Amino acid sequence: MGEMSSFQLGVIGALFLSVASSVSIVICNKALMSNLGFPFATTLTSWHLMVTFCTLHAAQRFSLFESKPIDMKTVMLFGILNGVSIGLLNLSLGFNSIGFYQMTKLAIIPFTVLLETIFLKKQFSQKIKMSLFVLLVGVGIASITDLQLNFVGTILSLLAIVTTCVGQILTNTIQKRLNVSSTQLLYQSAPFQAAILFVSGPLVDQFLTKQNVFAFKYSSIVSAFIILSCIISVSVNFSTFLVIGKTSPVTYQVLGHLKTCLVLTFGYTLLHDPFTERNIIGILIAIFGMVLYSYFCTQENKKKQADPLVSQMKDKEGAPFLGLEKEGQEDKNADKDSHV
Repeated sequence: MGEMSSFQLGVIGALFLSVASSVSIVICNKALMSNLGFPFATTLTSWHLMVTFCTLHAAQRFSLFESKPIDMKTVMLFGILNGVSIGLLNLSLGFNSIGFYQMTKLAIIPFTVLLETIFLKKQFSQKIKMSLFVLLVGVGIASITDLQLNFVGTILSLLAIVTTCVGQILTNTIQKRLNVSSTQLLYQSAPFQAAILFVSGPLVDQFLTKQNVFAFKYSSIVSAFIILSCIISVSVNFSTFLVIGKTSPVTYQVLGHLKTCLVLTFGYTLLHDPFTERNIIGILIAIFGMVLYSYFCTQENKKKQADPLVSQMKDKEGAPFLGLEKEGQEDKNADKDSHV
């Protein structure tokens, strides 16, 4: 019981850190891009990852965590995949309307459920699926205002959905099957994510904004906000890996939609963004869906704890996902494979 209570406390801490840091960086980046005119989102993300790696490297040198070697091919492909997914999401936003981009983000949850069901043989109850549907309807009402379709934008959105889902599933799967912590995985993969975005970021940003990041005039206040954004990003990146590792990719996406609701609310109260009755209704429906999701997850986890044999049979994973092999961790992780 003590170990379970400690685990649940760790999950709550990870969720709180993720929400707080993500909302903070959205507000910071919105001020940086909308008010200060710095539009280079992809390049900024590469700087975030470089600062994250440097911070973790310093922490590792001071023995704050132990670096665990992971197969180089696995880490490299994982890092490149995550970097590509970020670039594709930014391109999707550039080629599509904001409404269609929000639809792209909403599609990540059902596609993740589909992939985990097919490849990992994971089971989602009807109650969980119903709560996710309510959540997605609420977020859709609150955030989607227009749906303008075009062929290139649709292809980019589909690729963004696939790479994002696979990347988040692998974030969870690698930690469990290779028995590495979120910090160890982030430390190993961040250089590859940063490298691909550092090379492609300026090109993507110039294509989308028609501006050159290296020709931009960096005032002291712009530089200060960039530094602040990079500092917050360390917590964002760490909490992302932590939440996905401790819970699941679907739970992380649910948390992401909670952040969307909070950002809309803070945007209205702090930045005086337009806010309509539709936004309010959508947010309330989304919060209701999140409450249902949390309640059903809690009830199902209690049933699993009461009957561990059923839990092991129900959560038994199928064939290795994308060729990732288990390394003798089945017996250690069988009763912790899913907290959805």
